[in-house]
Amino acid sequence: MSSPRNYQLAFSHVGFFVEDMDTMVGFYRDVMGFFVTDSGLLNDRPITFLSRDPSEHHQIVLVGGKEPGTLQNINQISFRVGSLTELKNLYQRLVDMEVTGLDPVTHGNAWSMYFPDPEGNRLEVFTDSDWYIEQPLKEPLDLTRPEDEIRRQTLAFCKNQPGFKPIAQWRREMSEMMAQNLGH
Repeated sequence: MSSPRNYQLAFSHVGFFVEDMDTMVGFYRDVMGFFVTDSGLLNDRPITFLSRDPSEHHQIVLVGGKEPGTLQNINQISFRVGSLTELKNLYQRLVDMEVTGLDPVTHGNAWSMYFPDPEGNRLEVFTDSDWYIEQPLKEPLDLTRPEDEIRRQTLAFCKNQPGFKPIAQWRREMSEMMAQNLGH
């Protein structure tokens, strides 16, 4: 079994459950200076992605549907690994360690796996793909398949989705939009 130190694990973003999406989006956009990069519905819940960095699709995710007075605010804590190979290796490590609740998915712009830590906090570990498609999107993924097959199937899937483009193009467009809106 490989060592956990063999992965280039880096903190990426955090997701919050929110009661009032409009108020929260307004706060992070108008007070904190974030840009809305995508929004929509996932599992019948409104979801908004925000970023201040054009190389990051999102640094904050807001997920609607939090019940008033509920103490649970964290939707997920997300970490990036350096490659699909690393994600597959970590997935196998978690399987070998009999971690339950593994949920590997593709978002089109990333391959992810979700799972709880020992106290039930939802974690995501992901790596970026080479493509952008409109978010939110979540489809099942079999991380036991060969890497080249995963890439081919993801590209074929993405080509049929709204907003499909190479991620480098999306990042250039976001960089231009952010710079323009910051007055640079």
